[in-house]
Amino acid sequence: MKKIPSSEITPEHIYLSRRKFLKAMGILGVQGALLAACGRAAAPTPTPTPGPSPTSNPVFPTLGTESDELGQAVTSREAAFNYCNYYEFTTNKERVDELAADFPTDPWKVEVGGLVNNPQTFDLDDLLAFEQEERVYRMRCVEAYSMVIPWNGFSLAQLLEVVEPTSQAQYVRFQTLYDPEEMPGQERMSFPWPYVEGLSLAEAMHDLTILATGSYGQALPPQKGAPVRLVVPWKYGFKNIKAIVKIDLLQSRLRWSIQRLIREAALRHKLDLHIVLNAIGSLDQIITPPKALVRFEAMRCIAKGRTDGLTGI
Repeated sequence: MKKIPSSEITPEHIYLSRRKFLKAMGILGVQGALLAACGRAAAPTPTPTPGPSPTSNPVFPTLGTESDELGQAVTSREAAFNYCNYYEFTTNKERVDELAADFPTDPWKVEVGGLVNNPQTFDLDDLLAFEQEERVYRMRCVEAYSMVIPWNGFSLAQLLEVVEPTSQAQYVRFQTLYDPEEMPGQERMSFPWPYVEGLSLAEAMHDLTILATGSYGQALPPQKGAPVRLVVPWKYGFKNIKAIVKIDLLQSRLRWSIQRLIREAALRHKLDLHIVLNAIGSLDQIITPPKALVRFEAMRCIAKGRTDGLTGI
């Protein structure tokens, strides 16, 4: 398994500063719902052939790893499972496990289509039929905390190779379930549900990008995004969308949920959207310290309600 170079991990002071920006913009909290979630060489991969249903008692490999590549200890399972960002249920991180306890995750289907040669719908047995492995990743949140979590799952590239993206495909769009009866937060909060996130095709095909079906050697619990969620270790938590029901391959980038919130905040400040969007670019690019510093300077200007400091950024 490849390791994430430390140069690609955003320093703590940067993501702490980003939290201040989001708070100033009024998009960190109930109305923001930022955290509805907080290249690999192509090789032929056969379509999984389900045998006896693995959903009844899935077996996940565990490595017994006690820390991440930088030596930070693995977060306890209790802490990781009982402190969750999942605004589809609630903004109270310590109540997500309670409200999601009875969330039904089987049967489940993930529709994969768009610019592909072989569109398919995968059920949970299909997803578990991919070779499962354990990845220990550090998850960083814009709300100024991090966790080191062992995930079980498989590389997203394997699934994409099955559906065969066309030469026009450049981006991958993910959509979470919309079901206000089972996800009460979708009914109470003012947000354009369902939650949508995306990656470039190159990011999606990267070996480190996985679809997680388990954690800590057991099936993924509802409060962590069961039955299948995205995990991209070099992204902030809000990119790791949960309870995925649809994946589409696209030619052009759409406005993901976080970008829509930034746009709305800029409108509230009556800023020139063209300048704002050109300055901050897409917040879902790989975050390296230099890029993070540049974008933070742009966002700091926006938080102050001005665009004059954005020229040349």
